[in-house]
Amino acid sequence: MTTHPSPAVIARYADPGADLDEVTAWSVETHLEDCPDCRALVASGLPDSSSALLARITAGIDDGITAGPAPAPAMTWAVAHHRWLVWSLAPWLVMTVTALACAVVLQTFWPSLPSLVALLAPVAPLPGVAVAWSRRHDPAWELIAGTPAAGLTMLLRRTAGVLAVVVPALVLASGNAGVSLALTLLPCLTFTAATVALGAVVGVRRAAVSLGVVWTAAVVLPALLTLDVPPVLQPASAPFWVLTTLVLAAFAAARSGAYRRLSSHL
Repeated sequence: MTTHPSPAVIARYADPGADLDEVTAWSVETHLEDCPDCRALVASGLPDSSSALLARITAGIDDGITAGPAPAPAMTWAVAHHRWLVWSLAPWLVMTVTALACAVVLQTFWPSLPSLVALLAPVAPLPGVAVAWSRRHDPAWELIAGTPAAGLTMLLRRTAGVLAVVVPALVLASGNAGVSLALTLLPCLTFTAATVALGAVVGVRRAAVSLGVVWTAAVVLPALLTLDVPPVLQPASAPFWVLTTLVLAAFAAARSGAYRRLSSHL
């Protein structure tokens, strides 16, 4: 949040019996991380029993810190690693780059085939995005999912990390195969935005798998059978991809609160 929550919102947040919606609660929690004044205001609104309990917990933690060893220095690279990438992404990113390289090789030996790089571009980031923020592949998922910074912000960070690998690979593959960058990067970004947007409804992993299956069945297989470039990958389709990406991005932003639910990331 860029401004302080109102006293009424702070009071409702501090009251365990108050009904505060998820988006507002998340905004307050994110703001409290960097605002000691609002944290003090929340503490002043707690009942006496809660204040006494917090005081005992604080005293116990202070005693434990004093008696324990000195904390290890924080490593900024480790923080960036958990926010932007996880090691479980490595095999999926390697697989994606390898698939694009194979597409370039096949295009070289069989030039009669429709552009394999363009056909693979929309689904190239999907495996990485599906794994980037998933409890099945991130050992620290449950720990990170419970923090105020989780949700759409974390998903977008991890997705950006995937694109940082996939986009340069697509640029190189497109250059070697003689394919227009607009017909590879725009569909790539559109399907990435579609995965994020649909992730608020059915979950990111399910969205990525569904989009990959639909694209393969509706576009890739017919193109390979007919040896024709599909209309959605013709130069005239560029405005369609741009408009679709903007609409999907707006939908994801409007549904940002849905990414706070753990079921959205299964």
